[in-house]
Amino acid sequence: MFHHYNHNHHRHCGQRGGRGPFGFGAAFGEGRPGGGRRGRMFDGGELRLVLLRLIADEPRHGYDLIREIETITGGAYAPSPGVVYPTLTLLDEMGLIAEQQSDGAKKRFAITDTGNAHLTEQAELADALMARLRSLGEHRERTDGAAPIRRSMGNLKVALADRLGRGDFSEDTLHDVAALIDEVAQKIERLR
Repeated sequence: MFHHYNHNHHRHCGQRGGRGPFGFGAAFGEGRPGGGRRGRMFDGGELRLVLLRLIADEPRHGYDLIREIETITGGAYAPSPGVVYPTLTLLDEMGLIAEQQSDGAKKRFAITDTGNAHLTEQAELADALMARLRSLGEHRERTDGAAPIRRSMGNLKVALADRLGRGDFSEDTLHDVAALIDEVAQKIERLR
């Protein structure tokens, strides 16, 4: 499995795309900065470092990492699960993070001593990458008055995809979730 992922990883990350505003390209994988075209925000090493920095702050699930990046960027960018989860697997195989005991099906990862040492060595780059994410969020906030709503919509989308992806919904639960969404939609329609 590792060899297969590593091959795909180099295929996706080995070529760098064009550079956009703030000195970075379009989003990595399926994330979309500013709602633009699909492309690349980070190369593979940069994404690994961003995830490692966030895990160093506190142990996290893959879904938590996607949501946190989306929050930092004000909804302008969220890496796709198809990029985040293989990157977590690679970080685990490199010994930089380790899976913790957690309830439920989601794997929660914490940074290891080796990961902390690597993060210390790469502190300057990690700081620059986090600043890049924050700059994207600040730009989104200045130019998009609806950014908080887009961020919330993104959070809902990620939460639903994560929950549905686990496949343990009963039919009653599916109806409850649909009813919640319908209720919110009706409340929004009534706002003045």
